[in-house]
Amino acid sequence: RQYCTLPAKTILYAVNLQFTQKHRKLQEAVEEVLPSLREQGVCVYLMTKQCDTPGVEGFSDQVEEASDTPLPQALRSDITFKSPAVYIYTSGTTGLPKAAVITQNRLLVALAVLDSTGITPGDVIYLNLPLYHTAGFLIGFIGSIETGSTIILRRKFSASQFWDDCRKYNVTVVQYIGEVLRYLCNTPKRDNDREHKVRLAIGNGVRAEIWKEFLNRFGNIYVREFYASTEGNVGLINYTGKIGAVGRVNYLHRKLFPYALIKYDTERDEPIRDSTGLCVEAPKDETGLLVCKITNITPFVGYANSQQTEKKRLRDVFQKGDLYFNSGDLLKIGQDNFIYFQDRVGDTFRWKGENVATTEVADILTLIDFVQEANVYGVQVPGNEGRIGMAAVTLKGGEQFDGNKTFSHVASYLPAYARPRFIRIQNAVEMTGTFKQMKVRLVEEGFDPAGITDPLYILQERNQSYTPLTGQIYGSIVAGIIKL
Repeated sequence: RQYCTLPAKTILYAVNLQFTQKHRKLQEAVEEVLPSLREQGVCVYLMTKQCDTPGVEGFSDQVEEASDTPLPQALRSDITFKSPAVYIYTSGTTGLPKAAVITQNRLLVALAVLDSTGITPGDVIYLNLPLYHTAGFLIGFIGSIETGSTIILRRKFSASQFWDDCRKYNVTVVQYIGEVLRYLCNTPKRDNDREHKVRLAIGNGVRAEIWKEFLNRFGNIYVREFYASTEGNVGLINYTGKIGAVGRVNYLHRKLFPYALIKYDTERDEPIRDSTGLCVEAPKDETGLLVCKITNITPFVGYANSQQTEKKRLRDVFQKGDLYFNSGDLLKIGQDNFIYFQDRVGDTFRWKGENVATTEVADILTLIDFVQEANVYGVQVPGNEGRIGMAAVTLKGGEQFDGNKTFSHVASYLPAYARPRFIRIQNAVEMTGTFKQMKVRLVEEGFDPAGITDPLYILQERNQSYTPLTGQIYGSIVAGIIKL
């Protein structure tokens, strides 16, 4: 109940009284930009009693001297539901991170995610996600405070120690994002894999095949997959446990949150419009761009940068003058009304007149016994329209790439247009802080062996194999001698 007042522009860092090497790096990072921060009137505090750096003040002594009386209401008299609560940077999977404005109202909505899953004060939540993103901070950390549950914080994710921690602390709920469950499935099998108290896994980004493997290996754990974005005005949650789905169409939910899937041209990177200039709703079983109408109930606050905010607004969707939020995500509604995440705009590419979903191709590649991870994307080929498939893969420890087996596998599971024409072998797949694959640099580097030190392979239909991609072969492709 102790409190102390801080200026409106404040940076508080190094949350440990023992000033470790990690905290020194934090201090050094702030010192680099300290002059510009001081020009903007930003106050910087360090969790220690005193600090010798000019412009940085100690904070611990102020905490100790703070009053233990209840906070006066006057401190928050000017705070409304629309007031900014925090700025959270997007993960930056397809570009640089952007500062999304999280209002007080949106913060309260985020708190409802954990509460809606039936978590009680008796639960113990294990959280090893970064606290500078929405999932770890709002849903996991603050959400546990909202539900009154116990939270176990781990500084850094460790697949090898994950279940040992769960057993040690009697964890009942785990939170995941991106590739976390895949990493757990890739660890060596143990006799005690099912010996734990975890009953619920909540998060987003798990693929159907990994979902099945996770359940088969680690036991009867209820996986609650949801869809949401830091800045978005619509969210979905799979409350039935349907494997692979992120939610289900619900009449009342859709009435309050008027979302739709619209047809999207991945080659032109824009929505498809009819003769009247309006968007066309995607039918069931067809991939479409998720949009949600911007209303008082579903506002879109956007980013600190107004130009970035405007890029996410979509006008004249179903009526002239209407305004929708462009999620940038491609989803599909099945005949059974379950909703499935397909890909991000910019990740899905078009080749030979067909759309290729990178996540689907990646799922197929990771079924190969020697492949650890796969990051699929499209690259441009001179003289060709669209983009052709390429995959950056990592191999399991001690394994070698087998071009014959890889060709046989993709030929069995993927149509010709979706088979990766080029494969790049990497030591590690580049990830964001929230375990999402990064593609921008890979797309820019393309498939030129002169500029890439990683081993490169090309699919050869005649040999029914993936063979090394040489500079000579690359030159023939660019010159149009070899047709793809």
